[in-house]
Amino acid sequence: MPDRAPMNEREATMQFEQAILPHLDAAYNLARWLTGNDHDAQDVVQDASLRALKFFGGFRGGNSRAWFLTIVRNTFYNWLDKNRPREVSAAGDEELLTVEDPAVDPELLFARSANIAAVRGAIEQLPVEFREITVLRELEEFSYKEIARIAGVPIGTVMSRLARARKQLQEILAKTPEVGGRP
Repeated sequence: MPDRAPMNEREATMQFEQAILPHLDAAYNLARWLTGNDHDAQDVVQDASLRALKFFGGFRGGNSRAWFLTIVRNTFYNWLDKNRPREVSAAGDEELLTVEDPAVDPELLFARSANIAAVRGAIEQLPVEFREITVLRELEEFSYKEIARIAGVPIGTVMSRLARARKQLQEILAKTPEVGGRP
Protein backbone atom coordinates (compact mmCIF):
# COMPACT_ATOMS: atom_id res chain seq x y z
CA MET A 1 0.00 0.00 0.00
CA PRO A 2 1.53 3.38 -0.97
CA ASP A 3 2.35 5.88 1.72
CA ARG A 4 -0.37 8.49 2.02
CA ALA A 5 0.06 11.92 3.46
CA PRO A 6 -2.00 12.63 6.54
CA MET A 7 -5.17 14.55 5.83
CA ASN A 8 -3.80 17.63 7.63
CA GLU A 9 -0.75 17.80 5.38
CA ARG A 10 -2.85 17.24 2.28
CA GLU A 11 -5.25 20.02 3.31
CA ALA A 12 -2.32 22.34 4.04
CA THR A 13 -0.88 21.63 0.60
CA MET A 14 -4.22 22.35 -1.04
CA GLN A 15 -4.56 25.62 0.89
CA PHE A 16 -1.02 26.59 -0.14
CA GLU A 17 -1.76 25.84 -3.79
CA GLN A 18 -5.00 27.85 -3.68
CA ALA A 19 -3.36 30.82 -1.95
CA ILE A 20 0.00 30.99 -3.75
CA LEU A 21 -0.14 29.37 -7.19
CA PRO A 22 -2.41 32.06 -8.70
CA HIS A 23 0.34 34.60 -7.94
CA LEU A 24 3.25 32.84 -9.67
CA ASP A 25 2.99 35.14 -12.70
CA ALA A 26 3.18 38.25 -10.50
CA ALA A 27 6.08 36.70 -8.59
CA TYR A 28 7.93 35.96 -11.82
CA ASN A 29 7.18 39.45 -13.15
CA LEU A 30 8.66 41.09 -10.04
CA ALA A 31 11.66 38.75 -10.01
CA ARG A 32 12.28 39.30 -13.73
CA TRP A 33 12.33 43.08 -13.31
CA LEU A 34 14.59 42.86 -10.27
CA THR A 35 17.09 40.33 -11.62
CA GLY A 36 17.09 41.51 -15.21
CA ASN A 37 16.87 38.08 -16.83
CA ASP A 38 14.65 35.02 -17.14
CA HIS A 39 17.01 32.41 -15.68
CA ASP A 40 17.76 34.29 -12.47
CA ALA A 41 14.09 35.24 -12.10
CA GLN A 42 13.11 31.58 -12.31
CA ASP A 43 15.69 30.72 -9.63
CA VAL A 44 14.41 33.48 -7.33
CA VAL A 45 10.77 32.44 -7.77
CA GLN A 46 11.62 28.79 -7.18
CA ASP A 47 13.51 29.62 -3.96
CA ALA A 48 10.73 31.96 -2.86
CA SER A 49 8.11 29.29 -3.53
CA LEU A 50 10.01 26.80 -1.40
CA ARG A 51 10.31 29.36 1.40
CA ALA A 52 6.62 30.18 1.13
CA LEU A 53 5.74 26.49 1.38
CA LYS A 54 8.05 26.04 4.36
CA PHE A 55 6.57 29.02 6.23
CA PHE A 56 2.98 28.75 5.02
CA GLY A 57 1.92 27.59 8.47
CA GLY A 58 2.79 31.09 9.71
CA PHE A 59 0.55 32.79 7.14
CA ARG A 60 -2.45 34.07 9.04
CA GLY A 61 -4.67 34.95 6.14
CA GLY A 62 -5.09 38.27 4.42
CA ASN A 63 -3.50 39.23 1.13
CA SER A 64 -1.64 36.11 -0.03
CA ARG A 65 -0.34 37.95 -3.10
CA ALA A 66 1.36 40.62 -0.99
CA TRP A 67 2.66 37.97 1.43
CA PHE A 68 4.15 35.91 -1.40
CA LEU A 69 5.66 38.91 -3.21
CA THR A 70 7.28 39.97 0.07
CA ILE A 71 8.97 36.57 0.14
CA VAL A 72 9.99 36.97 -3.53
CA ARG A 73 11.47 40.38 -2.78
CA ASN A 74 13.40 39.14 0.27
CA THR A 75 14.60 36.10 -1.67
CA PHE A 76 15.84 38.40 -4.44
CA TYR A 77 17.89 40.48 -2.00
CA ASN A 78 19.40 37.33 -0.49
CA TRP A 79 20.17 36.09 -3.99
CA LEU A 80 21.65 39.48 -4.92
CA ASP A 81 24.00 39.46 -1.93
CA LYS A 82 25.26 36.00 -2.90
CA ASN A 83 25.47 36.38 -6.67
CA ARG A 84 26.18 39.97 -7.60
CA PRO A 85 28.02 42.92 -6.17
CA ARG A 86 25.60 45.36 -4.60
CA GLU A 87 24.03 47.59 -7.25
CA VAL A 88 24.63 51.27 -6.96
CA SER A 89 22.10 52.71 -4.56
CA ALA A 90 20.20 55.87 -5.35
CA ALA A 91 20.71 59.13 -3.47
CA GLY A 92 18.89 59.80 -0.18
CA ASP A 93 15.14 59.32 -0.01
CA GLU A 94 14.59 62.73 1.54
CA GLU A 95 14.86 64.36 -1.89
CA LEU A 96 11.29 64.40 -3.18
CA LEU A 97 11.37 65.34 -6.85
CA THR A 98 8.39 66.38 -8.91
CA VAL A 99 7.59 65.63 -12.51
CA GLU A 100 7.99 68.86 -14.42
CA ASP A 101 6.77 68.13 -17.93
CA PRO A 102 3.41 66.37 -18.13
CA ALA A 103 4.03 65.60 -21.81
CA VAL A 104 6.71 63.08 -20.76
CA ASP A 105 4.98 61.88 -17.56
CA PRO A 106 5.77 58.15 -17.17
CA GLU A 107 2.27 57.44 -15.81
CA LEU A 108 0.76 58.73 -19.06
CA LEU A 109 3.28 56.72 -21.03
CA PHE A 110 2.28 53.58 -19.14
CA ALA A 111 -1.41 54.32 -19.63
CA ARG A 112 -1.06 54.95 -23.37
CA SER A 113 1.59 52.27 -23.93
CA ALA A 114 3.31 54.82 -26.18
CA ASN A 115 6.39 52.72 -26.61
CA ILE A 116 6.53 49.59 -24.49
CA ALA A 117 10.12 48.76 -25.40
CA ALA A 118 11.33 52.24 -24.47
CA VAL A 119 9.48 52.16 -21.15
CA ARG A 120 10.81 48.69 -20.33
CA GLY A 121 14.31 49.79 -21.20
CA ALA A 122 13.95 52.87 -19.01
CA ILE A 123 12.68 50.81 -16.06
CA GLU A 124 15.64 48.46 -16.42
CA GLN A 125 17.98 51.45 -16.04
CA LEU A 126 16.53 52.41 -12.65
CA PRO A 127 18.39 51.48 -9.45
CA VAL A 128 16.94 48.29 -7.98
CA GLU A 129 15.04 49.97 -5.12
CA PHE A 130 13.33 52.33 -7.58
CA ARG A 131 12.70 49.53 -10.07
CA GLU A 132 10.97 47.34 -7.46
CA ILE A 133 8.72 50.17 -6.25
CA THR A 134 7.82 51.09 -9.84
CA VAL A 135 7.01 47.49 -10.79
CA LEU A 136 4.91 46.95 -7.66
CA ARG A 137 2.94 50.18 -8.20
CA GLU A 138 2.67 50.59 -11.97
CA LEU A 139 2.68 46.99 -13.18
CA GLU A 140 1.34 45.00 -10.24
CA GLU A 141 -0.97 47.85 -9.09
CA PHE A 142 -0.31 47.53 -5.36
CA SER A 143 -1.36 50.39 -3.09
CA TYR A 144 1.30 52.47 -1.33
CA LYS A 145 0.38 50.73 1.93
CA GLU A 146 0.81 47.27 0.38
CA ILE A 147 4.13 48.27 -1.19
CA ALA A 148 5.35 49.60 2.17
CA ARG A 149 4.48 46.26 3.75
CA ILE A 150 6.13 44.25 0.95
CA ALA A 151 9.30 46.37 0.87
CA GLY A 152 9.47 46.78 4.64
CA VAL A 153 9.76 50.57 4.44
CA PRO A 154 7.55 53.46 5.59
CA ILE A 155 4.86 54.74 3.21
CA GLY A 156 6.75 58.04 2.94
CA THR A 157 9.76 56.16 1.60
CA VAL A 158 7.54 54.41 -0.95
CA MET A 159 6.15 57.76 -2.11
CA SER A 160 9.62 59.32 -2.25
CA ARG A 161 11.15 56.42 -4.17
CA LEU A 162 8.22 56.34 -6.58
CA ALA A 163 8.46 60.09 -7.21
CA ARG A 164 12.21 59.84 -7.77
CA ALA A 165 11.77 56.81 -10.02
CA ARG A 166 9.19 58.66 -12.09
CA LYS A 167 11.54 61.64 -12.38
CA GLN A 168 14.36 59.37 -13.57
CA LEU A 169 12.00 57.67 -16.02
CA GLN A 170 10.95 61.07 -17.30
CA GLU A 171 14.58 62.02 -17.90
CA ILE A 172 15.44 58.72 -19.58
CA LEU A 173 12.35 58.77 -21.79
CA ALA A 174 12.88 62.42 -22.73
CA LYS A 175 16.19 61.35 -24.30
CA THR A 176 14.55 58.49 -26.21
CA PRO A 177 13.81 59.58 -29.79
CA GLU A 178 10.74 57.33 -30.14
CA VAL A 179 9.10 58.93 -27.11
CA GLY A 180 9.80 62.57 -27.75
CA GLY A 181 13.48 63.20 -27.16
CA ARG A 182 15.90 64.46 -29.74
CA PRO A 183 17.78 62.04 -32.01
